[in-house]
Amino acid sequence: MKNLMLDKRVLVMGVLNVTPDSFFDGGQYASVQKAVEQALIMQEAGADIIDVGGESTRPGAPFVSIGDEIKRVVPVIDAIRACSDIKISVDTSKAEVMRQAVSAGANIINDVRSLKGEGALGAAVELGVPVCLMHMQGEPVVMQNKPQYESVVDEVLNDLMSQVKRCESAGMKKEQLWIDPGFGFGKNLRHNLSLLKHLTRFADTGFPVLAGMSRKSMLGEILDVPVEGRLAGSLALASLAVMNGASIIRAHDVKETVHIVKVCEAVLSAE
Repeated sequence: MKNLMLDKRVLVMGVLNVTPDSFFDGGQYASVQKAVEQALIMQEAGADIIDVGGESTRPGAPFVSIGDEIKRVVPVIDAIRACSDIKISVDTSKAEVMRQAVSAGANIINDVRSLKGEGALGAAVELGVPVCLMHMQGEPVVMQNKPQYESVVDEVLNDLMSQVKRCESAGMKKEQLWIDPGFGFGKNLRHNLSLLKHLTRFADTGFPVLAGMSRKSMLGEILDVPVEGRLAGSLALASLAVMNGASIIRAHDVKETVHIVKVCEAVLSAE
């Protein structure tokens, strides 16, 4: 299995939430037509991957049934695949959603629960596609209720490496696995900033590192601005992530993120 890290050092993953309640764009792309239009806009802007999600993972988000999630994501993936060969990831923790999404044309599984859901690890082994393992303390409903760590970088990194070993023991290849520290998932501002500052430790593992901080509440705390006013802050965080070794940047604002990635790559390639 060849990883998707092909001819670029850093990939941009465009966020496509087909949910009614996501924190930034909830409801905007709930119809298949609007979702496909947005996917093509992001592709034109330079996205390498479209990340399709049918269940909000914002703090306090309600559970979505398997059937409802399939109804949301599979028709969108199928429609995108019918008109584009762009890489598609499915943002899900449910085994049956993974299977049907990959059958419809998804190339990657992006799981905030690191394949801990019922049957998820077996499905990932069966499907053989790249998987992003994300760290999350707790569950979305309660994850921001006073998260605590003695050493957030050590604990998050150790947990991710434990999940990597679990996946490899189940038969997955190293080349299939990405890691994501899970910014904002059971972490407060101090935790998030520490993870970003020390992101090179995650990159030094040799696994591609995904960083997703676009428009998140950590920026609201730093800048005291609503979600609509967090573009500049999102780009600053993405730039720092690239400079600290991130291989994939997950973003709502694809065109602007592609630009900052190119600038960062130019600096990193300079003598």
